[in-house]
Amino acid sequence: MAGRINDEDIALVRERARIDDVVSAHVTLKPAGGGSLKGLCPFHDEKTPSFQVTPARGFYYCFGCGEGGDAITFVQKISNLSFTEAVQQLADRTGVQLRITDDGGPRQEPGLRVRILEANAAAEEFYRRQLMGPAALAARQMLDGRGFDRAAAEHFGVGYAPRGGRELKNHLNRMGFKDAELVKAGLIREHGHDFFQGRVLWPIRDSGSAVLGFGARKLFDDDRMPAKYLNTPETPVYKKSHVLYGLDLARRNIGKKSQAVVVEGYTDVMAAHLSGVDTAVASCGTAFGDDHARLLQRLMGNQGAFSGEVVFTFDGDAAGQKAALKVFSGDQNFIAQTYVAIEPSGLDPCDLRLQHGEAAVRELVGRRVPLYRFVMENTLKSYDLDRVDGRLQALRAAAPLVTSIRDTSLVNGYLRELASLLGMDIDEVRAEVTRARRRQQHDPQRGRREEPAPEPVQEDRGHADQATPWPDPRDRLLGVERGTLKLMLQHPTLFDTAWNHVRPEDFSHPAYRGVFEAIQQVAWVPEHWAEQVRQATADPVVQQLEIALLVEPVLRTADEAYATAYASRLQLLGVEREIKDLKSRLQRTNPLEHEAEHKRLFSTLLELEVRRKQLQQASLGALE
Repeated sequence: MAGRINDEDIALVRERARIDDVVSAHVTLKPAGGGSLKGLCPFHDEKTPSFQVTPARGFYYCFGCGEGGDAITFVQKISNLSFTEAVQQLADRTGVQLRITDDGGPRQEPGLRVRILEANAAAEEFYRRQLMGPAALAARQMLDGRGFDRAAAEHFGVGYAPRGGRELKNHLNRMGFKDAELVKAGLIREHGHDFFQGRVLWPIRDSGSAVLGFGARKLFDDDRMPAKYLNTPETPVYKKSHVLYGLDLARRNIGKKSQAVVVEGYTDVMAAHLSGVDTAVASCGTAFGDDHARLLQRLMGNQGAFSGEVVFTFDGDAAGQKAALKVFSGDQNFIAQTYVAIEPSGLDPCDLRLQHGEAAVRELVGRRVPLYRFVMENTLKSYDLDRVDGRLQALRAAAPLVTSIRDTSLVNGYLRELASLLGMDIDEVRAEVTRARRRQQHDPQRGRREEPAPEPVQEDRGHADQATPWPDPRDRLLGVERGTLKLMLQHPTLFDTAWNHVRPEDFSHPAYRGVFEAIQQVAWVPEHWAEQVRQATADPVVQQLEIALLVEPVLRTADEAYATAYASRLQLLGVEREIKDLKSRLQRTNPLEHEAEHKRLFSTLLELEVRRKQLQQASLGALE
């Protein structure tokens, strides 16, 4: 969608989209006391419910994996959508008409996206029924010849587009869809003929199972479209660089196993899933690109460096090698390790299953090799290693590949392997790799890989590159800081307008300090207090922490005395830290050489001791 969604409309979507209704479509929720609901987290495996929804505040939070947010965030994560797409989906569901501020690009008419999705769903049902008709004999024979029976076709939603040219158009017209809508959906052409004719079709769905478009395979020699495979043209809902076939079936397994297997075609996805490789997906009508990589990484999650794997199945020919090099150029999009699985016979997963059975497909994935090794070996094949100059040229070509290995524990192993492949001394190889690394540091453009700009990390407490550490909720030394912030966020009216004189420096943990600094920036507004605090926060870790503190229960009835005791105890701990630091400085200050400084420090210490006694008296409340 071009342009920017009106802020008031986003606020209205948040207001109308009840968090419990949105979440309950995916999670069974049960009352947990205090107006909260609990269920099993949809974002990680667990047997004991730690996923909590607080309808009164409009937030969810998992105390097991740390995922949290509002209704928009939940739809983003569960359906793998962008913020704008999630707002659109919820607006469609709640009947909010979104106003778009023009940014100079083409405007999308209101409600068009909904109509396209409805038309696609109706078209999928039409195509599926056609596959069972007498005119689709050639389509059924093609599927049977590839090893797919009726049950498999139904499972993957395979359909057939009739050859007449207007059957789909007439069917959808009778359902109330206008030609202009169908053209914009890519279902018919400008002159009124069906876009797909006489072809086998596969519905391409998003992770939430909404049909975005179709992929079609040629069946007849007299097909007017020469391409063997044809895909829906770009539409407001179908962007080929942002979709993966099979994502709706593989999404949960990709997250559960932290693995994705990328194959090259629709029938390969079918063969892989039927063989037990239930994490298989394929790009649709375009090469696997950076956006696909980021999409898979979001599904696998950022649970730390190299925690998962992406396995690519390429042909062993020149085209497969070229595809592997292209993927390697975008490998930095992955936190997971990347691998290549190639069948020595050159068979793709579909043919492999057909000729050697389902176990052979599983073994193909099991025999995967690191992408670095595959690219390195293919790079060396281009040089004459029997000649001294050929070995030197090969080393210079391969050295940048070794510098690109992100898991430093593997570098020494690859150095030895490269030296063995070249028949050269390992010290000579190490020296050239070091020179290559220096050249890349001096001029990053000289590296073999172009590193795409990293995608902003949103509300992910586990990312290794986060500057702000996540506080351990079990840390007793930080318990008062956590308890004070819970009260401030959940019961702000128990504090005075100066927050009982609490200061940012009273918080020792940077994340807790960040939460309080956001609280200080926001004026008290009963209706939108929590949302305004989140909007005042730039740090995604702090945003996620605010959600956790908003839904984490307070263990006793909160009143002003309780809040005062907490604030005083927090300030007391801060004063005690200052006293400790001041005593250390006094010990290191010679009173004979720096008499004035020593007196000043001692005077300050006395003042802090008086302040400590006052706070000790004020904090004599029952704390959690």
